[in-house]
Amino acid sequence: MALLPVIVAPDPRLRRRCAPAGAVDGAVRRLVDDMFETMYDAGGIGLAAPQVGALRRVVVVDTAADGGAPEPLALVDPRVVAASRETAVFEEGCLSLPGHYAEVARPARARIAYLDRGGAAREVELEGLPATCVQHEIDHLDGVLFVDRISRVRRSMILRKLGKARKAGPGKRAAA
Repeated sequence: MALLPVIVAPDPRLRRRCAPAGAVDGAVRRLVDDMFETMYDAGGIGLAAPQVGALRRVVVVDTAADGGAPEPLALVDPRVVAASRETAVFEEGCLSLPGHYAEVARPARARIAYLDRGGAAREVELEGLPATCVQHEIDHLDGVLFVDRISRVRRSMILRKLGKARKAGPGKRAAA
């Protein structure tokens, strides 16, 4: 396994729609394993392949409670097949938008179809934080960031700050 560099907004790769992963082969399993290692190392609860520069429809999540046993879930070519009309609001953050958070409303429950790490077709019914996390990561596969689901003013402010920080270079802070 290897740690992968996490791409930070406003990198244009985060806005691209990903191609289907297709068959779950050794390369996809390696990507899944590397993504889990990267996500855990960064302290995240979800990571989508485009966040590490792989424009394939692959997502990993682990929303286990702090101190609880890990609950890793790898989803290859995931898609939402049903979602509740009822919404839930969670404060979302993103490894690709470090240090920025906002409340986002999403369907409270979602049924997700996907291929698992072994290539078997599966469906899972999720609610609460796991549903929000998986929907957030599936958005990444379509080039959508959580800031696209908040007010234009707040989104512009966050993306402007990230752009300034990127121009300032690693380890330096841009003036707000």
